[in-house]
Amino acid sequence: MLKRRTDTCISCETCNERSPLFSLLSSEELRIMNTNRFEVVFNTGENIVKQGTSSTHMIMITNGMAKMYLEGFDKKNLMLEIITPWKLFGGPGLFTDYRYHYSVSAITETSACFISIDNVRKVLRLNPDFAEALLKHCSQNGVSNFQRLISLTQKQMHGRLADVLLYLSEKIYHSEHFNLNITRQEIGEMSNMTKESATRILKEFELAGIIKLDTKEINLLDVPKLKQLSLHG
Repeated sequence: MLKRRTDTCISCETCNERSPLFSLLSSEELRIMNTNRFEVVFNTGENIVKQGTSSTHMIMITNGMAKMYLEGFDKKNLMLEIITPWKLFGGPGLFTDYRYHYSVSAITETSACFISIDNVRKVLRLNPDFAEALLKHCSQNGVSNFQRLISLTQKQMHGRLADVLLYLSEKIYHSEHFNLNITRQEIGEMSNMTKESATRILKEFELAGIIKLDTKEINLLDVPKLKQLSLHG
């Protein structure tokens, strides 16, 4: 873990060009956000946020990829989402009990920008458009988690894994052919099943001609079939 300023995180003015939320801020509001801000570079596997610890900052991934997950009983994790650059997160604890209610760790080498929650509050009071956009951002995250809850509790394993593959294709890699940065264990954590079950069903999908596997590469050959499995799984 290394604290530094990278070329992607020179100041909040540069985020003004990259983040839809920061594009709503004035020069003065960006100056407030930039006060006492710092960036940390994390190695693969390092914790960015630890569930249960004190929440003092809003965080934005500026480079790399991270996973957000709940730490359950018996060291069983449930992955909520993969976080890519320019998404702001911090969780409801920032405005309630001042605790992080999930963990975040780096999937690849990842740089993250930490913005003081006190400064975020100042800007929220100054800029109602930013406050509304942040509320919308948090609400969209909540809706996504509700949809994940339906998938994990009401679908069979094949439907849950189809949801994960479609999520990776449509939301993370933006392609039907991608080089996977996460492990089979993490695929299991995203679909609420064991690593062994996830690996077995991936192989079944390959034998059925739905996907093609090549080490860490996945090619979705039959997206309509995956969507059918997602719908009726």
